[in-house]
Amino acid sequence: MLLSGKRILITGVLTPASIPFAVARQAQEDGAEVVLTSFGRAARLTQRSAARLPRPPEVLELDVAVDADFERLAATVRDRGWQIDGVVHGVAFAPTDALGGNFLSTTWESAATALRISAYSLKQLAVALEPSMPSPGGSIVTLDFDATQAWPGYDWMGVSKAALESVVRYLAQYLGGRGIRVNAVSAGPLFTTAAKGIPGFAHFPRVFAEQAPLGWDARDAGPVGKAVVALLSDYFPATTGELLHVDGGFHAVGASAQGGDAAG
Repeated sequence: MLLSGKRILITGVLTPASIPFAVARQAQEDGAEVVLTSFGRAARLTQRSAARLPRPPEVLELDVAVDADFERLAATVRDRGWQIDGVVHGVAFAPTDALGGNFLSTTWESAATALRISAYSLKQLAVALEPSMPSPGGSIVTLDFDATQAWPGYDWMGVSKAALESVVRYLAQYLGGRGIRVNAVSAGPLFTTAAKGIPGFAHFPRVFAEQAPLGWDARDAGPVGKAVVALLSDYFPATTGELLHVDGGFHAVGASAQGGDAAG
């Protein structure tokens, strides 16, 4: 099993339809001990989802919009003497006025919220857990969506994903000396709870299904879960700062075809 003997901390599990849930399930199937994070009212949903995993994991408190929560998380891990072999960053959020065609009228406060939660939090999570990660051998993976082009209605979340990809590269640079790898998985559109909050999102899966060379099933997060687990494993010891596409090959079929349909 790819993750036998490893402890993986995963953020962003909300419902069984969420991508981080698919990652957690695959990680357990590959032998990992999984720890989840959540906060506030969302923690109830996370606890319910955790109970549906093969081995219900512990859920620790972490609100990525609260700086002190990162310090508490680090302290909890340290006090328990845990080694964190892998970290999965699966949180993203943008206020409603930062989506749905509101790009030009979005306030800085809303844009800043999207950037902080969706991109800057990766840096904070890495800094908090880096002392508890093995050297070499630690792996951090974040969940991404194609930021190479502007998607209708994606607006400041798209900007945040572009920032997230840049954060990955800088973390790869600064943590490489410790032997910690940092990579991103760019997933095709999936029907998750978060996706429902993106105006016009329902159009994306159809475009991917029609144009991806391998096709695309927006109801199956399994391929993404497997890709993340592979990056968390020891099978990519010299790969960092990478953006791995798991989208049926959609990203490779040509900008003109994508742009025509995506805008249609």
